[in-house]
Amino acid sequence: MLRRFLTDERGATAIEYGLVASLIALAIVGGVTVFAASLQTLWSDVADRISEVLAGS
Repeated sequence: MLRRFLTDERGATAIEYGLVASLIALAIVGGVTVFAASLQTLWSDVADRISEVLAGS
């Protein structure tokens, strides 16, 4: 029974899959954060340009 427990690698595989999933999730969160910052800059620029056009007319 102890020998079977020591040679069982199913738990290690589950941990590896968990680590891979957490790294993928971290990459997604990082990408979304960068994308959100870029989107915020874009919309701020659009709002500034609209304000300039409306102030000039």
